Amino acid sequence: MFRYMLVASAILACAYAAVSYNQDGSAYITKLDADIQPEGNYNYQYETSNGIAAQEAGIGGNHASGGYSYYSPEGQLVQISYVADANGYQPQGALLPTPPPIPAAILKSLEYIRTHPQYVEKEYRSPAFQRKVFG
Repeated sequence: MFRYMLVASAILACAYAAVSYNQDGSAYITKLDADIQPEGNYNYQYETSNGIAAQEAGIGGNHASGGYSYYSPEGQLVQISYVADANGYQPQGALLPTPPPIPAAILKSLEYIRTHPQYVEKEYRSPAFQRKVFG
């Protein structure tokens, strides 16, 4: 009985492994280039056999720009380009989420605030108060 359970378990494990086999696991690098300068400038690029590619150029921790691409599970090519500098990481790409449009009521109130600056009233102190505190 134990033999049958062992054989059945082995068959189920092989079937599961065949179904969940990931072809990306056997991907290899087809192109690789990197250049690092003593002044801190650098650039690199690589490509893999499964369609992943990336490139970047930068100036030693101050500025970097580049991009990467890959194929989504649906087979769609995803391309992202970016700049990273004093303003942070700024990616751009067609598949990146975007914020919803600002509602018209909010735009109207922002315009009202812009055209009607807040009046700051000057603080008034009575002469009696000034004599007690400062006198």
